[in-house]
Amino acid sequence: MDTLDSLSVRVIVENSVMQGSSFWGLHGISFYVTAIKDNFEKHFLIDVGQSHEVLLHNMKLMEIDPNKIDAIILTHCHYDHTNGLAGLLKEIGKSNIPIIAHPDLFRINFADKPYLRYIGMSTENAELNLEKLGATFFLTSDSLQLMPGLITTGYVPRITDFEEGTSFKTIDMSNRIVQDYMNDDISVVGAIKGKGLVILTGCGHAGIVNIVKHAIELTGISKVVSIIGGLHLVDASMERIMKTVDTLYSLGVESIYAGHCTGFNAQVELRKKFGTQFMPLQVGNYFKF
Repeated sequence: MDTLDSLSVRVIVENSVMQGSSFWGLHGISFYVTAIKDNFEKHFLIDVGQSHEVLLHNMKLMEIDPNKIDAIILTHCHYDHTNGLAGLLKEIGKSNIPIIAHPDLFRINFADKPYLRYIGMSTENAELNLEKLGATFFLTSDSLQLMPGLITTGYVPRITDFEEGTSFKTIDMSNRIVQDYMNDDISVVGAIKGKGLVILTGCGHAGIVNIVKHAIELTGISKVVSIIGGLHLVDASMERIMKTVDTLYSLGVESIYAGHCTGFNAQVELRKKFGTQFMPLQVGNYFKF
């Protein structure tokens, strides 16, 4: 696989903010990614959070121009990663903005515990409306090259025996309520010259170990420099958390910066295992590889 000269990641939306900052925090995730190879520099937004007001406020404070975004990747359908899209597209105000996601993005997705609530793409963010606002969709279950050295995972095979499925629901073609396995969950993988892989997740509903193993298989690169994003272990059993942490450590992952849906228990165990090579995410964090 081709490699990047450098990759930088700025946390635009997250549940918490850096102490003393004027950033706004909100449940969700958005990363502004700058990838450089040779004379090419491209800018990508991974997820958009659940509010374009929060997204644009934080981008303004970070002096990030939305018009410089070359493409937007949506890691899955959930509102806290997608609701800000229509407002962002209105702000950008141009056509043919690539939006990369899985083909299942616009399905019905809901939770029924502790009560019934819809958590998928909102009405404002319906496909046709987004296209009118300038979106051009690349909906694929395959891995997609964003530029040489930077790819999406596409569908992530579930191969571990401890990363169980989700509690979310959907309605199938027979109008039956069935478990939603979040097959639309994708991540972004950068291969950095002389360093290894940087893996960027939204929620990691596919299971972070599954994601890491799939990234290694896709790229042929076994060294993982960093994982950045949500790991969705907030409701996981301690058994699953421990197996996840131990497996990531045994795979040689060098650093982990996780927040959003990772959960306190998982963060504690990651800190114990990885020491200062683990840090919780906050709006304003900046990483460069």
